[in-house]
Amino acid sequence: MRPTAIVVDDHPSFRKMARILLTAAGYDVVGEAADAAGAVTAASECHPAFVLLDVLLPDGSGLDVADLIGGPGAPIVLLVSSRAAADFGPVLDGRQFVTKSELTVERLRGLVGDE
Repeated sequence: MRPTAIVVDDHPSFRKMARILLTAAGYDVVGEAADAAGAVTAASECHPAFVLLDVLLPDGSGLDVADLIGGPGAPIVLLVSSRAAADFGPVLDGRQFVTKSELTVERLRGLVGDE
């Protein structure tokens, strides 16, 4: 059985590309969301093993979403942005993060321990 994932980003073209990458990395993409509210709903309804989550969403912060869906039994969250990690300062400390331009199948597998 393939692990499940959801993609959260306000750009439809990125969600489409991320779905392709996640599928190639061995995930079954079971949901998508375009904003923070949709992300929380999708995470609670789909119970994914993995969440690819944009840091900057139109209605809130991906960091806040990650905190809301975290806890025991929570999905692995990989934060993404078109901006560099340095642009966010220390708020990313201890969180998995990759820029959208560096997101590859190999990177996804490496970050979640599938290699």
